[in-house]
Amino acid sequence: MVKQQQRMDRPWILEAVPLMVVALITAHVLALVYWIYRLATEKQPQRRKAH
Repeated sequence: MVKQQQRMDRPWILEAVPLMVVALITAHVLALVYWIYRLATEKQPQRRKAH
């Protein structure tokens, strides 16, 4: 009963912090994957030999 009471006394923001950290990490990983995909699939300009 005492442990349950201590858990209820914690502010809600502390309960949300781990979820926010996971969400931020997920967003950054997805952005990195998308950035690498865009770099890999963009058309490179044709280079001409200028001799």
